[in-house]
Amino acid sequence: MAVDLEKLKEELRNKMSEFFGEKIKDITISHDELVMEVEKDIIVEVCMKLRDDPSFQFDLLSYVTAVDYSALGREPRYGVIYQLYSVQKTHRMRVKAYVTEDDLIIDTVYSVWKTADWLERETYDMFGIIFRNHPDLRRILMPEDWEGHPLRKDFPLGGVKSFYFKRSTEPRAGEPKNLVPRIREQLSDI
Repeated sequence: MAVDLEKLKEELRNKMSEFFGEKIKDITISHDELVMEVEKDIIVEVCMKLRDDPSFQFDLLSYVTAVDYSALGREPRYGVIYQLYSVQKTHRMRVKAYVTEDDLIIDTVYSVWKTADWLERETYDMFGIIFRNHPDLRRILMPEDWEGHPLRKDFPLGGVKSFYFKRSTEPRAGEPKNLVPRIREQLSDI
C-alpha cells in the first residue's frame, strides 16, 4: 500500500499547527519519509498526538539518536532524532528537536513509548543528552566509570592503549608472524 506523502504532510501540517502553532518549526519530506522539526519543550505532547491521532497512528518508536552539528558550526549543537513507524498505516516519520551545549536536557518520551527506555539510555551514553524524568538514565554501552561521550565530535580519537589476553605466556604463541603487536598506542591526532 503506497502512502501519499504530500497528502499526509499537509494533514500533519494542519493538525500540528492547530495544536502547537509556531512551536512546529518545519515539516518536510526527505528520503521518502516525513520529517518534522519541533521545539524541545513540546516533544512529549507532539509524540502523544502522533501516536493517538487516527490519521497518523505512529505506534512504534523504532530509534532515538542524536547528531552533533559542531563540525558544521551549527547552533544548537545537538539534534535529538526520533524515528517513528506506524504498523497500521505503514508510514515512517522522523521528529527532530534541538538542544544546546549549555542546556542538554529534553523530556523523555518513555510515557508515550516504553521502547524509549533503552533507546534514550543509548543516546545519553553516546552523546550526553539528558532525558528528564527518564526512569533509569544511566550508561548502557560504556562502563559506568567511562569519562566522556564517544559520539561527540570533540571526543578524542586515539592515545588509548588497547590489549587482549592469550592462553600462553609466550609472546607470539599461535599468532602469524606478520600480526600487529598486541599492545598498540596511537600517538597522532589522525
